Amino acid sequence: MSDFNEFDQQGSVPSRDTGSIISHAFEMYKGVFLYAIVAMIIYLIGGFLIQTISGFNSASFAEEIRDAGGDFTDFSYWNAPGFSTYLTLSGLLNILLAPLYVGLIFIVNKFNTKNTIEFSDLFVGYRQNFVNILVYSLLSGILSTISMWFCFFPFFFVFPLLMLGYPILLFENASATEALGKSYNIAKENYGTFLGATFLGLLISFAGIILCGIGIIATAPFIMVVMYSLYCAFLGKPRQILYKQ
Repeated sequence: MSDFNEFDQQGSVPSRDTGSIISHAFEMYKGVFLYAIVAMIIYLIGGFLIQTISGFNSASFAEEIRDAGGDFTDFSYWNAPGFSTYLTLSGLLNILLAPLYVGLIFIVNKFNTKNTIEFSDLFVGYRQNFVNILVYSLLSGILSTISMWFCFFPFFFVFPLLMLGYPILLFENASATEALGKSYNIAKENYGTFLGATFLGLLISFAGIILCGIGIIATAPFIMVVMYSLYCAFLGKPRQILYKQ
């Protein structure tokens, strides 16, 4: 197993511990940083269009929450203008953009294996295994949403079980249920490492909000790169795939 600092023609693979996986993800992220920003900008544009269509004002909504002063007895999220429509369209957007996240993982692998990256690689998920990517996004989204309903905290324990899904869909051309089952089984057997890597990955991904708000554009996609590093650590460096033109 090669060290993550040694970039050879075959690509690097981290050890099966949280520190090595996060370090490997950092090395990968530095090489695909601009593509990650493009993916995030596309997501933000979609989010802006959804707010415009739904009539939901997130800034006004956040201000109302602050003005509530912690007393939410008379506060109803669902009565906010356009909120329910916004949630529905946001969920649909996340599903439709899932292939874009898969494309970022594909670019990370090309960077790792020293293959030439093309801008069109970002959209490989729309050309390969597209339906299963959408179905997996829907299934994982439902599981994540259910876990969030229980005071949000359980989400951090459920999400690690889903971390390998997108890489499996991409590199193994698996079905949505196969990817879900395989991700769950591997993560379950190595749960401590998956929990640690996922928690740190999410912490770094959301650091942009804490640091300067708009910085979320630069940090949010990091969790997708952690997915790739986890795949390399537990399933080996992916084979170089040829996608349909």
